[in-house]
Amino acid sequence: MVLLNAKTWLDRHLSELPEWQQDAFSQFGDMIADEARMYPCIPGRQGFLSDSLRFGFAADPRLDEAIDEVATLLRQYGDCSRETGKYASLVIFFQTPDDMRNDYAVEDYEQLFWSVLSRVSAKDQLPWPGHIASDPSHHSWEFCFSGHPYFAFCGTPAHQVRKSRHTSHFLITFQPRWVFAEINDSTPFGRNMKKQIRQKLVAYDGVPAHPSLKWYGQADNLEWEQYFLRDDETVAAKCPFSSMHKKD
Repeated sequence: MVLLNAKTWLDRHLSELPEWQQDAFSQFGDMIADEARMYPCIPGRQGFLSDSLRFGFAADPRLDEAIDEVATLLRQYGDCSRETGKYASLVIFFQTPDDMRNDYAVEDYEQLFWSVLSRVSAKDQLPWPGHIASDPSHHSWEFCFSGHPYFAFCGTPAHQVRKSRHTSHFLITFQPRWVFAEINDSTPFGRNMKKQIRQKLVAYDGVPAHPSLKWYGQADNLEWEQYFLRDDETVAAKCPFSSMHKKD
């Protein structure tokens, strides 16, 4: 059975899970809660420490089984995200076999990431939200599932330069758009938060922030470019996401 898990539940029951799931969650926790080398995403770190994050596990992301599991987790999460805390996110760890871990470059994971989002979108049973553009080339586009818009973040074992994107297992985090109601360019809190995150990001990675990192909704912003950041400053020529959705 595919279920959402809170940190408090996983802390108590981790030893009951398969070894790869134990490893994925433990290494993620060590990274994001490290006080000596503080992870730059302040909302993500606060969400973890305050038990606002929810976690799920999925099979090898190349398999159809994984796509069904992600769709199930997103349906569950859309119904409860607002009850979990103001720094809410869903973190999905994927089983990452040795052939992927040893042979996949950042660009391979990039193709896999967009394949997962596209295949999951094809499982969506609800129409695309009317207030969100369905064309990724529009500045208001955001990945949506079951009527809810999300910012998607991808971490991989292949990232080396952008250390903030390096994770022990392939993972995708889905952050509900409502989380950004106060974290945006229109509020002093949001502007200050962005400044702090940017400073911490540069210090953590040791390289300049990727030029694609902008505010959602800005006319010159393409949100999809921020979902998967390459180790260099390049971006795909066009968004690889494909959706079967049509506006009602």
